[in-house]
Amino acid sequence: MVEITAAELKAAQTIFGDRLELAKRYVEHLATSGTERGLIGPREIPRLWSRHVLNCAVIESQIAKGSHVADVGSGAGLPGLCLAIARPDLELTLIEPLERRVIWLQEVVDDLGLDNVTIMRTRAELAVGMVNADVVTARAVSALSNLAGLTIPLLAGKGEVVAIKGRSAGEEIEKAAKVIRKLGGTQTSVVLVGEDLLEEPTTVVRIVVNKPQKIAKRQPGALGVQG
Repeated sequence: MVEITAAELKAAQTIFGDRLELAKRYVEHLATSGTERGLIGPREIPRLWSRHVLNCAVIESQIAKGSHVADVGSGAGLPGLCLAIARPDLELTLIEPLERRVIWLQEVVDDLGLDNVTIMRTRAELAVGMVNADVVTARAVSALSNLAGLTIPLLAGKGEVVAIKGRSAGEEIEKAAKVIRKLGGTQTSVVLVGEDLLEEPTTVVRIVVNKPQKIAKRQPGALGVQG
């Protein structure tokens, strides 16, 4: 059983509510088979709650009710499975290219009985056109200048990217600004989430995307037929 401190338990109760037992079972999966199969390092076990699960799950407050969320590079389900447990109203698509991780994710989803999760074994850039998300999440995938190109196209022109980042988030935004604008990002900001719940709040980069739809130009001579 993975230990949980009183402060972590209080935060977990606030975030997961009556689904806390599912969250505990997920943490046990991370600590056992997740570690055995190399999805989580053994040294991370004592801080699974604080550094990983709560750090990810707290971003649920940034996502609108009933959203379709795509989690890019889902790995051990961080943050995808955390969100699926905390928010049964969300529809989650976990995008992960590595087979061993996909197999593990499916085992956990089946064991927890999560009926709001779909797992896709593919790369994010190949999922464009197959996934039309309202929100795209990611954690520890890539620098924002590269991540923007992996996440924004999955929104099909409109929606939000909610990426978990570290202290260098502001610098990453500066470096990625041109790419983000080109892809349709209209507003980018750094948000600290969970300041009232977590000892160390989660740093999130939010990108609002609203890409104007291209209007097909009428070809010369292509006039409508009049009756």
